[in-house]
Amino acid sequence: MSGLRFAIRVKPGSSRTAVGGRYGDALVVAVSAPAVDGRATQAALRAVADAFGLRPARVVLVSGATSRTKVIELLEPSADCASRLRELLGS
Repeated sequence: MSGLRFAIRVKPGSSRTAVGGRYGDALVVAVSAPAVDGRATQAALRAVADAFGLRPARVVLVSGATSRTKVIELLEPSADCASRLRELLGS
């Protein structure tokens, strides 16, 4: 099975970690970590892994390491990951 690739929009410095909502075509991921030394990116990848019920190693950054909008890929996603993504996007 191939991976599931999509865009996320990271909101660093939030009061709490949350995954859900839409920013254009991207899934919004709010994290409390600051946007310093990649901490917000790593926190966002962990938050996405939790939201999809995956191990953190199964969520990889494809592009956008220094941007708030990033492309990630879920490696070997379960059958319900696509529906979970639609649910989190609110569609």
